[in-house]
Amino acid sequence: MARPNVRVAAVQALLPVVSQQDSLSTSLPKQLDKVPDQDRGLLQELCFGTLRWLTQLEGVRNQLLEKPFKAKDRDIDLLLLVGLYQLHYMRIPAHAAINETVQGAVDIKKQWAKGVLNGCLRRFQREGEQLLAELERSDAARLAHPNWLLNHLKEDWPEQWPEIAAANNLHPPMTLRVNHSQSNRDDYLAQLNAAGIEARACDYSPDGIQLEKALDVTSLPGFADGAISVQDEAAQLSAQLLQLQPGQRVLDACCAPGGKTAHILEREPTASVVAVDSEAHRLQRVEENFERLGLSAELHCSDVTALDNWWDGEQFDRILLDAPCSATGVIRRHPDIKWLRRKADIPALAELQQSMLQLLWKTLKPGGIMVYATCSVLSMENSGNIRQFLAASDARLIGPQAAPFGIDTGFGQQLLPQPQGHDGFFYAVLQKPAQ
Repeated sequence: MARPNVRVAAVQALLPVVSQQDSLSTSLPKQLDKVPDQDRGLLQELCFGTLRWLTQLEGVRNQLLEKPFKAKDRDIDLLLLVGLYQLHYMRIPAHAAINETVQGAVDIKKQWAKGVLNGCLRRFQREGEQLLAELERSDAARLAHPNWLLNHLKEDWPEQWPEIAAANNLHPPMTLRVNHSQSNRDDYLAQLNAAGIEARACDYSPDGIQLEKALDVTSLPGFADGAISVQDEAAQLSAQLLQLQPGQRVLDACCAPGGKTAHILEREPTASVVAVDSEAHRLQRVEENFERLGLSAELHCSDVTALDNWWDGEQFDRILLDAPCSATGVIRRHPDIKWLRRKADIPALAELQQSMLQLLWKTLKPGGIMVYATCSVLSMENSGNIRQFLAASDARLIGPQAAPFGIDTGFGQQLLPQPQGHDGFFYAVLQKPAQ
């Protein structure tokens, strides 16, 4: 049986994304199952890298082609983009990258495209620097972001927007969360050191460790026994911002895949946690994570705004509302976000977030604390939402106060993605008046 062409598998994974029919997290696993284990890393790199630099690669392609491919030949178009990504960003020998990409046209039964692909890729070999230089005048092509998103970033972050876009195009670090109920960070760092694994303590999360190099998490000491989990440092801050106390009743309003829920229980094992998510397959991941970590919570598969479906009427001491958002703070982990999101999505998301704030506020006890969080860097979803909510409710903004992380917006703390650190995230800590 012939070995599958990894470039063709990449195209098959990318097609649903660029046509806005599916996310890469859904389309890629289907293709990973079709290639040998030794090719999986290459397939992932081709998919993530091509999406990360898609606008730039398309700008080069437009210069190489005399006329665009027809809509029915989007697969050949993507094959060319995958080939260009290999030549410019990967260490694969040029002849191998070109030959395997051209062979892809044969494998998908479009042999007519061999000459076009070969000619374009070889021309890029010769003229790549000049072709890329032509793109410098376009922010969208140079920074590989859609114009609507760059315009949002420029408006919200007039000084920082180039750094945000640049950070979005980098490979993210691998960060661990030490299970506070089993060990502490210093002891686990010592275990990693003994195993010859380079790592450092995170700057802001007391349970966070950042690895010098990404590794298979199952190879790390104690992973199978729940000693650690993979979680970005910014996401780890939610548990400490909740100011948990023993025996409290806690709601995690949009819990999947369960990292923050688990962190709450690791930090305060006596908490009674109710966790809600609307997607059954994502709740299954929560259950799997809980089983490995030895944790339990009251799980509900429901739209969290449909209170009658899951809420028993007893108010919560603490609520974590990690609201559905544009995910513009985690683009480096999910580069397909740049192509799946649209400008019109942002106001619609902000409206949904505002409605969730107002509805779930009713379920919070007097004197209780709600942490509003998103993995967005857009003010409409973050500080703008909190400003609106404070004006329309009895909520009081109490934090993060004098936080050592992020930027104080006046209505919460905004973390921007850091090249060698945390993702982009937003937090606002709200308190309901005591009666």
